[in-house]
Amino acid sequence: MTVHPVPARSDFPADFRWGVSTSSFQIEGAGREDGKGESIWDRFCSQPGRIRDGSDAQVACDHYHRYPQDLDMARALGVNAYRFSIAWPRILPNGRLGLGAVNEAGLAFYDRLVDAMLERGLDPWCTLYHWDLPQALQDEGGWTARSTVDAFVAYTDVVTRRLGDRVKHWITHNEPWCSSMMSYWEGVHAPGGRSLPDALQACHHILLSHGLAIPVIRRNVTEAQVGITLSLHPITAASDSAADQAAVRRHDGLRNRWFLDPLFGRGYPEDTLALLGEAAPAVQPGDLAAIATATDFLGVNYYFPEMVADDPAAHHSPMRSRLVEREGVERTGFGWEVSPQGLVDLLTRVQRDYAPAVIQLTENGSTFEDVLTPEGRVHDAERLSYLQRHLAALKQALDAGVPVKGYFAWSLLDNFEWAEGYLRRFGLAYVDYPTQRRILKDSGLWYGRFLNE
Repeated sequence: MTVHPVPARSDFPADFRWGVSTSSFQIEGAGREDGKGESIWDRFCSQPGRIRDGSDAQVACDHYHRYPQDLDMARALGVNAYRFSIAWPRILPNGRLGLGAVNEAGLAFYDRLVDAMLERGLDPWCTLYHWDLPQALQDEGGWTARSTVDAFVAYTDVVTRRLGDRVKHWITHNEPWCSSMMSYWEGVHAPGGRSLPDALQACHHILLSHGLAIPVIRRNVTEAQVGITLSLHPITAASDSAADQAAVRRHDGLRNRWFLDPLFGRGYPEDTLALLGEAAPAVQPGDLAAIATATDFLGVNYYFPEMVADDPAAHHSPMRSRLVEREGVERTGFGWEVSPQGLVDLLTRVQRDYAPAVIQLTENGSTFEDVLTPEGRVHDAERLSYLQRHLAALKQALDAGVPVKGYFAWSLLDNFEWAEGYLRRFGLAYVDYPTQRRILKDSGLWYGRFLNE
C-alpha cells in the first residue's frame, strides 16, 4: 500500500472549507428544558437494554448551556465552518404545526447559537434532521407514515424562516440509512423496529421529505446552498469468485445505490427492487421527481469499507450477502476497518458514477480507548494517525479531480454515541462527563496546528 505524506493546509485550495461536525441529541443535553418535547431517542433511552451502558442524553455534553466555550474551542482550532443540527422537538414539541404552538424558546436557543458562530467567524452548516424525531410523530407511525413528510416540510419552513437570514448552508437529512434501516429494520437505533418493509417505506419518506423541503429552503433563504448527507461505503468482494463478485453488486444496491440513484434522477435501482419484492416501498406518482430535486452539494460521511461474500442462506438480508472481516488490518474501537484508501475509492466512485458538482466530506472520524492522564492530557496516537492519513487520502482524491470542497471532522466533542451510550469517544476534545471539562486530545491539538500553520 502506498503511504502518502501528511499534507499541509496550504496543499489544499485557499477556499477549502475546514470544519467540525456535531449533532443536537448527542451534545445538547437540556432534555426537558425550555419546552422541549420528547424525541424517539429519549423514549428509546428509557427502555431497558437499548443503550449499552444504560445511559441517556438528558445532560450529554451540556452544550445547551456551554456552547460559548465549545465555539471558542472550535474557533481556536482554526476551523471556518461548524456543522450542527436542530432538535426538531425543541421547535415543535408535538411534532407538527396544528398540535401546539411553535416553541419560541427553542428557536431562541438556535438564534443565540448561530449568532455566536458568526461572532467567531464560523460559517454555520445546519442539519435539519439528525435522527431525533418527535415522539408524538412516532406515535402516529413515524417515518413509515406519509404524514411525517408533511410535518418535516412544515418544520423546515419554520426553521428556515427564522434562521435563513444568517444560515446559508443547509443539510436536510443526515444518513438516511441509519434513520431508516438501522431504526426500523435492524432495531439498534430508535425507535427499534424490526421490519424490512417498514424500513424501506421510512427510507422512501425520508428521501421524499428531502426533495419536498428543498423548494421551501430556497424560498426562505437567499442564496441557499442545499444538500443531503449520506453514509456511504466502498464495497469489495471476499474473494475473486463470481458468486462473491455478484454479492458486491447486490449489497451495493441497498447500501449505496438505493440512495444515490433516486437522488440523481435514476429512480430506485431495478435490480435491487427485484430482490426486495413485496418489501419494496409504496411510491406515488411524482415522488421520484421530487426526490431528484437539484441540490448544490452531496454530503458524504466516510468511516470504513465493507467486504462481502455470497450467502444464499442469508435469511436476514434480501441481498443474499454477508459481511466479512478482513484479516490483519487495523481497526478502531468500534471494530471498523481503518482504510484511508477506502476514502479515495469511495470519492472517485461517486464522482465517476454520479458526477455531483460539489462533494462535502461532512463526517470522518474514529473512536479509540482514550485515557486522560494525571497531567490532564489525552495521547490518542491512533486517532491522530487516522486523521493525518485520511487527510492525505483526501488530498489524493482532490488531485484525481474529485470536487471535494470541504472536510468536517467528526466530532468536536466526545458525546452520547447513540446505542453505545458514553462507551465510545469520537471527539477531538475529551469530555470529562462528571465535571463537563473539555480537554483537547493530541489529535485536536494537531488539527489546530494544521489549520493555523
